[in-house]
Amino acid sequence: MTAAPTMTDEPAPPAALPRQPWNRHLTVVAVLAVLLVPLPLVLPGAQEAVVVRVLIFAILAIGWNVMSGFGGMFSFGHAAYFGLGAYTTAWLLVEHDVSPWIGMVAGMAVAAGFATVIGFLALRYRLRGAYFALATFAFAEMLRLWATNSDFVNRAEGYHVPLLPENSWWYLQFEPGSPNYFWIALGLTVAALVVSILFLRSRAGQFTLAARDDEDAAASVGIPVMRYKLVTMALAGAISSVAGAFYVQYYLFVDPDLAFGSSQSIQAILPAVIGGVGTVWGPVIGAAVLGPLSDVTATVLRNPPPFLEFLQGRGGLDVILYGVLLIVIILLLPKGIYGALRDRWSRR
Repeated sequence: MTAAPTMTDEPAPPAALPRQPWNRHLTVVAVLAVLLVPLPLVLPGAQEAVVVRVLIFAILAIGWNVMSGFGGMFSFGHAAYFGLGAYTTAWLLVEHDVSPWIGMVAGMAVAAGFATVIGFLALRYRLRGAYFALATFAFAEMLRLWATNSDFVNRAEGYHVPLLPENSWWYLQFEPGSPNYFWIALGLTVAALVVSILFLRSRAGQFTLAARDDEDAAASVGIPVMRYKLVTMALAGAISSVAGAFYVQYYLFVDPDLAFGSSQSIQAILPAVIGGVGTVWGPVIGAAVLGPLSDVTATVLRNPPPFLEFLQGRGGLDVILYGVLLIVIILLLPKGIYGALRDRWSRR
């Protein structure tokens, strides 16, 4: 006879979740990665730069989606983790000549620790919904103001990554337009996707989803809600910091507004919203749509077709057109592109 479970035993994961097609997701990730490897060999330099930017913000959006989509904790201050990854890497490289690879790992640790502290303070005082989002925004602003006025990180001047005379994998620096940047960004994006999938199919991920759907019910059956929320926030912070670390190495510059500004938080949110919040592929699809979209709107208004020639040269219209297109996408596809396609496929 088996012993009856005691009140201190941790509850079993929800039975419905293991049937999710996690292996299929992993297979798709592997196939797409192989198919995309030769892409920089055929793309012009300008388009390759757009694709690299797409991958950077896909990583950032994956991190946001882990916390806000899977964890149900809406973050409007994700720039904090992006900036911590960027500044940790840049500071270690410029001040101490430490490889960006090591700086990236250090940035992940710093961002995960900071996310855990924020999460503990917010959850300890039961901040939820809009209050939680405002708290994350406040912490990101706090970091921006600190970096702007701190000699420790070179104040508002930020850091310029010194140029090397030759290519270096150790220092993650290559000649402009090198396909190595794309391959590294692709590898980091694949790693972020795989980590998020493995997290979802783990015990911690299943408990996190249960707490997101009904926190009180999860707590009532013995799930330590705060513990798994903190784990989720730490993982999200670590993933997002990788985007900041690689951003610095690609653009060779970082300052407080660039790293911790609200624009980075918006760049984390928009791809997930457009692609589908709380889905595995939503952030990647959203980033793939939004990255080229801004360039397309700017190009259309720079060289408009004949029936739109009256718009040529008018400043700010590309941003307006970009915003209008985003609104149209959100209104037509409230569950995001991937969410809408998934629902349609399920109905069929």
